[in-house]
Amino acid sequence: LPFNLGIGGAVQTGFMYALAHGYELAVRLDGDGQHDPAELPKLIEPVLRGDADIVVGSRFAAAGDSYRPPLARRAGIRFFAGLVSLLVRQRVTDTTSGFQALNGKGIRLFADDYPHDYPEVEATVMVIKHRLRLLEVPVLMREREHGSSSITALRSAYYVLKVTLALMVGVFRRKAVPLEDG
Repeated sequence: LPFNLGIGGAVQTGFMYALAHGYELAVRLDGDGQHDPAELPKLIEPVLRGDADIVVGSRFAAAGDSYRPPLARRAGIRFFAGLVSLLVRQRVTDTTSGFQALNGKGIRLFADDYPHDYPEVEATVMVIKHRLRLLEVPVLMREREHGSSSITALRSAYYVLKVTLALMVGVFRRKAVPLEDG
């Protein structure tokens, strides 16, 4: 791409590529070393069995040695998990995880429409609004090996406000309809 579209644009571009090339399965993992590719079968198998349209690896669904983010980030993740769970009437523990496996319906949804700024929380709500089946599976996550988070203290306040507002606006939008097969 000739310019930086941000994480949302990059992710949507990947899903657009997958859709254009007829992929029936796509996986997403962060490039910072946080997600262990050895955990991918936990995400892929439920999609292949037809148990879910989108499977998300949750660092909070497992007891164990998974990396725990700093307290402020963990509090934000828990806040959004509670808010999203309330909005979609389904328990969601990790709304910021980028560790995912999707079938053709999930690929099509995100190729057509994907939030661009801090997208994971809004994307989780989109999945349920479009009546796709979301499943979380426990995974172990590691501390980031490369780079640093784009979410600083100042950006985290903006993030909470922006995403909360986007979720509230989404509640009043026209109801989404299920995706057509095909």
